[in-house]
Amino acid sequence: MQVQRFLTPGSDTETALEAGRDIRTALRRGEHGELALPPHRDPIAVIEKTHSTRIADLIGVRVARMTQSVYAYFRGTVDVMTGDLAAGPRTGVHIVIDADAHLGNFGLYASPERRIVFDLNDFDEAGVGPWEWDIKRLATSLALVQRSKGVPAEIINDDIVALVTTYATYLRTLVEARATDRYFASVDAGWFSSGGTRVLNKTVEKARQRTSEQALDRIGMRHEESGRLVLKADPPLLIPRSEKGLASAARRFEDYRYTLLTDRALLLSQYRVNDAARRVVGVSSVGTHCSIVLLQGPNGEPLILQSKEALPSVLETQAGITQADMPGVNPCGADTDQRDRYCRRVTEGQRVLQATSDPFLGRTVDPDGRNHYWRQFRDHKGSVDLGKATPHEVRMYSALCAQLLARAHAQSPDAAAASGYLGGSGGGFTHAVATWAAAYADVIEDDFRVFTEAVNDGQFPLTEENPA
Repeated sequence: MQVQRFLTPGSDTETALEAGRDIRTALRRGEHGELALPPHRDPIAVIEKTHSTRIADLIGVRVARMTQSVYAYFRGTVDVMTGDLAAGPRTGVHIVIDADAHLGNFGLYASPERRIVFDLNDFDEAGVGPWEWDIKRLATSLALVQRSKGVPAEIINDDIVALVTTYATYLRTLVEARATDRYFASVDAGWFSSGGTRVLNKTVEKARQRTSEQALDRIGMRHEESGRLVLKADPPLLIPRSEKGLASAARRFEDYRYTLLTDRALLLSQYRVNDAARRVVGVSSVGTHCSIVLLQGPNGEPLILQSKEALPSVLETQAGITQADMPGVNPCGADTDQRDRYCRRVTEGQRVLQATSDPFLGRTVDPDGRNHYWRQFRDHKGSVDLGKATPHEVRMYSALCAQLLARAHAQSPDAAAASGYLGGSGGGFTHAVATWAAAYADVIEDDFRVFTEAVNDGQFPLTEENPA
């Protein structure tokens, strides 16, 4: 489809808002309530194709994590949902999006100023795409979480309407504000926990305690002979690298340092690589090449970095939206060295979408062309345990997520056109998304049943993890 720029250099916000309102003539906001799925849809085939690119001995771990619940399955199948979204209506307004904006992909972490902030925290799929896809994924995740708690359908409908209304209202406020004001807007831990709910306060307190030192107590030890800090094996979730692998990690660390700003590269020049290990993380990422690297500073202090493989975004693989030559704002950049296009897309997408990013966010490209992005492994990071949250707490939390998603989207100039399409409070789009999310949640539940049956029939390997 044709994608255009709505807020070009020199034009004003009102022009983009009006252009967004004009889109309603071609696509009424209520039409987003109609669920359209691709013909010959086959989620199992999509999952199998994804697994063909993953580390073989970790596929069973990924499958086990996806079978834990409908929501876990949903987290692990962003590729399936993106293909489904591509079959539906589009406004034609493309901005920098997260492309995997479910409730579990928001969390707490430390800013460079050592404030604990709350924001989007996963950008593996980030790129330029339809803004409304992020809203629909967020709304569907809310529907699934609330269903798991036995919340009645009519209440879930109201929750989603409230979520979308919050997004639309906050987006309008931001696009009408000065560009620098929306750029510097952020949410810190105090504001995050101001609701006083048990789960939010507990999440903040846990995040304050999560440091490299705390992580090392769990996954590290002193080498008996040398006395140096090393990582403890916990296969298949954590497997220390061989001497050859450790040497490779040290070389990659040096390459990574030079992608940082000068002050940060100089800081990390004082650290040496003590150990490295393969590390299994998340649900969707299981089976990709992920490592943690244990560094030791000049006074013996530990610092743990994480290196994650960056793959093509589902926006490319499932929706055919090429990131290298997308018109408008583009995290990858058409004129850049394309060898690092995937890790550059992730890191630059993160910097656009987050109010403040990890100061140690960087990237490397292996000799074989494999892309990786680097960040701190554990720096006051925390996420809400949605399984333990009450329906009311989930409702409050989803409103925070909606505001942060609006803040992230507002960084792209054409977000003003999206706001014009929505109106100041979302109009008919709010109820349409609630209707769509309910119907799509039904699809996900059916897909989950088919998937678990396939697992039980031996179509997928299954590796149960140690509960400890």
